[in-house]
Amino acid sequence: MNTLLLDQSAWDLVLDASGNIALATEPYAVAQDVASAIRLFSGELWYDTAVGVTYFQQILGLFPPPSLIQERMIQAALTVPGVTGAACDLFPIDHRTLAGQVLVRYLDGAANSTINFVGNVNGVTTSVGAV
Repeated sequence: MNTLLLDQSAWDLVLDASGNIALATEPYAVAQDVASAIRLFSGELWYDTAVGVTYFQQILGLFPPPSLIQERMIQAALTVPGVTGAACDLFPIDHRTLAGQVLVRYLDGAANSTINFVGNVNGVTTSVGAV
């Protein structure tokens, strides 16, 4: 499965050497899709408002138990086709910033990826770590 390649810092489209919109291929494409799923706020996807992480309802500004946050990140990762499992590690909260990593296992069993996330008053950002 291919997906549009996104710039890691701006989370925007990237052009290839020919000036066309670049595509990401597996396994990076799946990892990038997981990062996008973790970044998606519940209700934000206009054609399917049932998907997304319940950041406003259950996480940001509410100081929920770590197990709830971990479960929401894992649920988001598992919505991506090709992902068979996920685990989430959280880092200690620092200056009202929540950060962590999601380790993703793929259907073929040959690859794993690490997705890093940070949530604070500016929103939620993600980046693809090791693929």
